[in-house]
Amino acid sequence: MTDLTLPRAHTKLDDLVLLTKIRLNALVVATTAGGYYMASASHAIDPASIVSTCMGTALVASGAAALNQVHERDLDRLMNRTKERPVAGGRMGPGEGTAIAGILSLAGLIILYVAGSPMAALVALATLLSYVWIYTPLKRHTSLATVVGAVPGALPPLIGWVAAGGTLANAAPWSLFLLMFVWQLPHFLAIAWLYREDYARAGLPMLPVVDKQGVLTGRQAALWAATLLPISELPFLLGMTSATYGIAALVLGIGLLVLAVRFMFDRSTDHARRLFFGSITYLPLLWILMGVGRR
Repeated sequence: MTDLTLPRAHTKLDDLVLLTKIRLNALVVATTAGGYYMASASHAIDPASIVSTCMGTALVASGAAALNQVHERDLDRLMNRTKERPVAGGRMGPGEGTAIAGILSLAGLIILYVAGSPMAALVALATLLSYVWIYTPLKRHTSLATVVGAVPGALPPLIGWVAAGGTLANAAPWSLFLLMFVWQLPHFLAIAWLYREDYARAGLPMLPVVDKQGVLTGRQAALWAATLLPISELPFLLGMTSATYGIAALVLGIGLLVLAVRFMFDRSTDHARRLFFGSITYLPLLWILMGVGRR
């Protein structure tokens, strides 16, 4: 009789998906497309160009994720949620992981350079380098790495913006950068609180690890959620979107702030999970409303 309790063996395809974090990188692709769409308000979108831009960005993001797992394989082995990653689990060697990462990253940068623009490739390169060579090693030393890591996480809309022919010399694209930057902080604080035991096991000084009672964690989550309220209004104030977006962004922001404040006062698993799910509901709705109200 077959033992149905045995775990399913990982295939090479499974490991490639885990190595490149395809599901997580869907957000990177979506915000890149959002930046492209917002930059093309004055002209028609070139379907081939936006598809190529998203493909190039996805490849660079996948390469960055793979390099991250190669560099953090010792830490990943110590955490329950990451110990089955292919390099940490020993199913893929560091050399193989690095080679895959290099091929993906280079292919993505070439696509962005040719089909997008040299500036799009440059922004993508900055995203890759800041994620792998600044954020990744910094995680071992300080809780401030979360803030630093929000920078590469906020750059994808700028990749889309410049690929569509937009310039970074005005405030409009940077409002999208700020929106993504600030959103990540309450989002990640909720995740870090939920997995604080895992991070502690790996010796990573995330804020919920060093802030054992969670007082500072809760306050920062609420502070960043409050900061997101005026930041989310910038696309409307800069004339990028309609008043409908401005009103909807305010409503969504207040809802997220309520969840963050509840977490601040009661740092239970339930409230952290609600803040997490609230944040991942907030962001796509905000981008959809921005696109619908684009001017």
